Amino acid sequence: MIGSKDLTAGPIGRQLFRLASPIIGTSFIQMTYSLTDMAWVGRLGSTSVAAIGAVGILTWLTTNISLLTKVASEVSVGMSLGSRNSSDARMYAGHNFTIALLLSAVWGSAMFAFAPSVLSLYGLSESITAEAVTYLRIVALGFPFVFLSSALTGIYNGAGLSRIPFYIHGAGLLLNITLDPLCIFGFSLGSAGAGVATCISQASVFLIFIYITKRKTRLLGGFPLLCMLRGAPTRRIFRLGLPVAMFNSLHSIINLLMGRTASLHGGHIGLTTLTAGGQIEALAWNTSQGFSTALGSFVAQNHAAGKKERVHGAYRATLLMTMLFGIFCTLLFVFFGEEIFAVIVPEKAAWIAGGEFLRIDGYSMMFMMFEITMQGLFYGTGRTIPPAAISVAFNLARLPLAAILAATSLGVAGVWWALSLTSMAKGIASFIYWRSIKQ
Repeated sequence: MIGSKDLTAGPIGRQLFRLASPIIGTSFIQMTYSLTDMAWVGRLGSTSVAAIGAVGILTWLTTNISLLTKVASEVSVGMSLGSRNSSDARMYAGHNFTIALLLSAVWGSAMFAFAPSVLSLYGLSESITAEAVTYLRIVALGFPFVFLSSALTGIYNGAGLSRIPFYIHGAGLLLNITLDPLCIFGFSLGSAGAGVATCISQASVFLIFIYITKRKTRLLGGFPLLCMLRGAPTRRIFRLGLPVAMFNSLHSIINLLMGRTASLHGGHIGLTTLTAGGQIEALAWNTSQGFSTALGSFVAQNHAAGKKERVHGAYRATLLMTMLFGIFCTLLFVFFGEEIFAVIVPEKAAWIAGGEFLRIDGYSMMFMMFEITMQGLFYGTGRTIPPAAISVAFNLARLPLAAILAATSLGVAGVWWALSLTSMAKGIASFIYWRSIKQ
């Protein structure tokens, strides 16, 4: 078919790597938006980083909600193509885009309207909260572009054309890198300038997506972006994508509450450490998530085509790649945490605290790789609920565990240990569950 790629034949390792590489790059780029903002704002001081970091958890929540249509697109389009049903692939693509538009309108409006109430949960000073409210309301204007670009990314991934989103998101990142210092320092907008730069970049990414989809690639042979939603495909989209969006969103909400705990025990430095450190960890998470997404798209087509050996071969190849990456992340975080954090926030109190966060977090990297690899297998076979249940259970356990450990002599470091220990538990549980079910 025009605008798709067959993943049911050919060398497994080569196909996975070619599919994963641009997805990894795309994931890296998407997280680098927030990290770039934080790095430039870090030159304004740790209080501004705390304000941007507080909103960063909400923008992460936005990205996680948009996973509903991204994951549903990858699985529904991939399975349709694997079954050689091109008309269904086009139908699901249109439905996912339309649902993304509706969700984005509701979510963006809510964040703009209720920004003060949401950000008051952190218990920060009035000046930091006011700065965060301004930033959130600016970036909320770009949330619809986040949702729609995420849906289109999923459609391209499901069609085996993951390089195109990589190039488009890369162009957006370059624009954001250029606009950040210009808006923050050149126009003297401060932290609000970072929001303006991000919003413009996200709008540009969406417009490029539309141009490429309609004028250049003829994705899936062409399909209407907006359509009248039908019951059966809409229900399937929510069945596939909602568990993923819910458990990732719950993860974000839990991090918001963890941010409050970190703020109570460590002040704005504690919140800065959690949010900036979380952004650094997210580079590892989202980079390795690229392997999982590639595995999910690969498995979706081959599972639908009944090629089990290719599914198992892809699993083994992906596990090897993620394990190697996990070892690298562990060494980097444990031994060079302070140096990495200092690049983002060059304030001594902040980078010392950040180094401790990354060291503790680094111990969980290998276990995280197990969880991520298993997710790709579950998603590709249409089993989106098991990884969601495992993630929800252990993410919820973080809240009481953090409160208990932070009340000891560990102080705010107890919050970091709660994050690390539950991450280890998720990886072990995901691996054991996958090995226990019949394939």
